[in-house]
Amino acid sequence: MSDSFDVIVIGSGPGGYVCAIRAAQLGLKTACVEKRATLGGTCLNIGCIPSKALLQSSEAFDKASHALKDHGVLVEGVKLDLARMQARKQEVVTANTRGVEFLFRKNKITWLKGTGRIAAPGKVDVDGQIHETKAIVIATGSDSVPLPGVTVDERQIVTSTGALELDKVPGHLVVIGAGVIGLELGSVWRRLGAEVTVVEFLDRIVPGMDTEVATAFQRILAKQGIKFRLGTKVTSAAAGADGVVLTMEPVTGGNAETLKADIVLVAIGRRPYTDGLGLAEAGVALDERKRVIVDQHYATNVPGIYAIGDVIAGPMLAHKAEDEGVAVAEILAGQAGHVNYDAIPGVVYTWPEVATVGKTEDELKLGGPAYTVGKFPFTANGRARAMGDTDGFVKVLAEKGTDRLLGAHIVGPDAGALIAEVVTAIEFGASAEDVARVCHAHPTLSEAVKEAALAADGRAIHI
Repeated sequence: MSDSFDVIVIGSGPGGYVCAIRAAQLGLKTACVEKRATLGGTCLNIGCIPSKALLQSSEAFDKASHALKDHGVLVEGVKLDLARMQARKQEVVTANTRGVEFLFRKNKITWLKGTGRIAAPGKVDVDGQIHETKAIVIATGSDSVPLPGVTVDERQIVTSTGALELDKVPGHLVVIGAGVIGLELGSVWRRLGAEVTVVEFLDRIVPGMDTEVATAFQRILAKQGIKFRLGTKVTSAAAGADGVVLTMEPVTGGNAETLKADIVLVAIGRRPYTDGLGLAEAGVALDERKRVIVDQHYATNVPGIYAIGDVIAGPMLAHKAEDEGVAVAEILAGQAGHVNYDAIPGVVYTWPEVATVGKTEDELKLGGPAYTVGKFPFTANGRARAMGDTDGFVKVLAEKGTDRLLGAHIVGPDAGALIAEVVTAIEFGASAEDVARVCHAHPTLSEAVKEAALAADGRAIHI
């Protein structure tokens, strides 16, 4: 029998490693199970971090190829060195994963290397060795959802993992799924020269996002050259020596047709990674989507077993998992951990970016409180004009009468950074008036947020 712990976290992704660090900070003897050769989970190794590295590099290539001339910067003979771009991506990944390993050493966290499963409440089996613990936290994340009739080989038909490792730019990339992952990776390869077609089952892109923002976002991506086939179902995919042939049909009925691609990316969503963890044997209850059922304190129905992140209900976001990791660690230490789910932002890291927090207008129309809308376009923002990035707008939703902020939605340059101001305002129960009264530096993109807040009361200055 190995040493016993106060808490063992299964999974070292953003939720797991943050939970482990916070638990160790609070004086709990902590271990974290990870089967990969590096820490950081999907996010740092094959998800958030490598995809953002390629998004940043492809954006630089695109600007050098097309946009810099508008600034009077003439760059002749721009060439793509994809091998170097991919190598840089891996350097970024390595720096991040080594950083987590350093933090484990700094906080005296034991890394249990191997595949973990719950042998019984208070016991975790790691490759045949049993470790005892007072509490177990399941933080195993999620995996790509397969599509019936489409067999992934990670060469011609790929998930996000394979799409991050392509060694040449495909002539035609077909993305199945118009969600965040598909649009981000589609943007990478479109900037680098691929023809990109996005096939989506629904009649819109980015399901769940504010419809007005999604519609504007689609127009912007179409202007960048991405083609869309909405309301279309992919029924099969045949990979051959000369590419992949997809068979598709309209969702509403009609004749089937084919579409030829060099690479097909399947990006129809993610599912919780709960198989093989011994949950059924331990008696841990799952819902109909195989997510772990937890209470408001992240406790399962089995005493001493907790769960956070993608394996429980809620948006599958790294920062949501991190906040839950901190909360459950504080609960285990006898404190009052809490997450405000009305103040969890979501970001699409294309260019321009899209960011959202709180309620959408669609949700409010279906039964929310009466509300006012404030909008401000980046075409009227001085800094956006100077940057040459005027696509998009800021949209603020406030409760009528109280003026309490209910949500905000931004499509535009640096939207992911701009949304933080509204997230903070919502967290502290602020009103649109509160945001509007704050002095914003000029000229900055953040002034568009202030103007949208002013517009909620019909008094924007610059439109």
